[in-house]
Amino acid sequence: MSQRRSNHAGRLTIINAMLLFVVLIVVLQLWLLTASVNAYLGGDTSATLPAALVSLVCLGLNLGLLRYLNRFS
Repeated sequence: MSQRRSNHAGRLTIINAMLLFVVLIVVLQLWLLTASVNAYLGGDTSATLPAALVSLVCLGLNLGLLRYLNRFS
């Protein structure tokens, strides 16, 4: 019974860490959106493409974490 509880606690720790990474990535994406819209409205269009590419990388990271979580469960 103790090993089962320990296994459950370990899984919960991993899931909480993954949730923390997801929250950090989403906050990064929101910051990127705000900065790129601000730059675009200020007349600087050179920042939009790199921000979009980094946002796509963030999306890929989140999808990878979701895929890993589905395999983990």
